[in-house]
Amino acid sequence: MVELRKIEKLVRAEKKGFINKRDKFLVELLQGKKCSGTVKDSKGKIVFQKGKKITEEKCKKVNFGNLVFPEKAVYGKVNINGIYEKYNDHIEKLNVFYRRKKENKISGDELPYGVIEKIKVFIAERRRLSVGDKLSGRHGNKGVIARIVPEEDMPYMENGTPVDIILNPLGVPSRMNLGQILETHLGWAAQTLGYKVETPVFEGATVDEIKTELKKAQLSTDGKTVLFDGFTGDPFKSKVTVGYAYIMKLSHMVDDKIHARSSGPYSLITQQPLGGKAQFGGQRFGEMEVWALQAYGAAYTLQEILTVKSDDVSGRTHLYESIIKGENLPEPGLPASFNVLIKELQGLCLDIELGKDKI
Repeated sequence: MVELRKIEKLVRAEKKGFINKRDKFLVELLQGKKCSGTVKDSKGKIVFQKGKKITEEKCKKVNFGNLVFPEKAVYGKVNINGIYEKYNDHIEKLNVFYRRKKENKISGDELPYGVIEKIKVFIAERRRLSVGDKLSGRHGNKGVIARIVPEEDMPYMENGTPVDIILNPLGVPSRMNLGQILETHLGWAAQTLGYKVETPVFEGATVDEIKTELKKAQLSTDGKTVLFDGFTGDPFKSKVTVGYAYIMKLSHMVDDKIHARSSGPYSLITQQPLGGKAQFGGQRFGEMEVWALQAYGAAYTLQEILTVKSDDVSGRTHLYESIIKGENLPEPGLPASFNVLIKELQGLCLDIELGKDKI
């Protein structure tokens, strides 16, 4: 019932928000106005006297939820009872939503047949970064870790500080997300001067302001510095942009993605292996991959991939038997996709017969 309590808490907070909004609106509307009719609370006690001015102090002390306004109470062009009706409708909708959720939880409409209550257990685990994990900055500059090397092999600055991460500069021009460069420059200046930076979305720090901060920090105004090769100790020919930027680890981790298939389920329609890790599927060998093998002249590899490893039903069965028995591998047969081609041609009134004579 934890979920139910969460929903109840949300509904309560939403109701409170609606009531606060209503009360604020009524205070703004009524204060300073003369009361056109006597307003009482739910117990019949007079709260606002007819003809008297409504003060802000009086409004703050009043519980607007208990007030009963005259039927035609209009201030300016606003009908007070109309406001109450509008907000009461909202609150009633929230109550209906909560009641439905509660009924579903108790009756178990959303649970499978025979299940009284379902409990989900989530287990968190800490993982170290590994090659293939996905990282991203805050400018859409996502990427995959290509290599992890010891700290002493990383390029280092003149003072001996090694860099933490190396990003490919070719990821900037085509995407035109220059914010990542500016963030890196400003981050370096802020870290050196010992303060944190917060810039608005549309009125962020300008290039001139960033240059000024770099100058204050006694850093190069172009944000670049000389880096030294971690292996040889020699300086790189060109200066390199160095700085501080937020890098986030995304949920796409290689430990969850890695997948291999020996034999497994096949599609009933195409007779080709299913796709995806969840289905224990195979890797798609597409048009461009076929071109690559054709370019290398790897004819037998290509034949194997397009027949016995894919939709040659009899061929893959005989191949499996041969491997188990330790016999020579049989010749590939016809892939099921060939039958599809024949059927399509028949649909165009073109009949094809397979001949037995060798060409």
